[in-house]
Amino acid sequence: MLRYLEEAGLVVPGRSASGYRRYGLRELNQLHGLRELRTRFGLELAEVEFALRLRREPALRAAVETWLAGTTVPGPEQTTPAWVEWEQRKHERLLATPAAA
Repeated sequence: MLRYLEEAGLVVPGRSASGYRRYGLRELNQLHGLRELRTRFGLELAEVEFALRLRREPALRAAVETWLAGTTVPGPEQTTPAWVEWEQRKHERLLATPAAA
């Protein structure tokens, strides 16, 4: 399990000169915190790994935030975000609708 956590980048201990893992106070706190996260919030390790990816990969984080906002993810060639175009079309439709008396 400790090897898996290290490979996933969740808890990375230092190494001794002979290659043994050396868990310091930081790593022990991370292990304790990981257990607390899993117990308190019912998280799987894959979910914690994904949260770590979100933190390390800004493009992934932006894509997920865009998806959560209910818009499409703009491609690199798209200069105007899709949500701006969607909002513009919505306002055009609202302006074209006759006002209720």
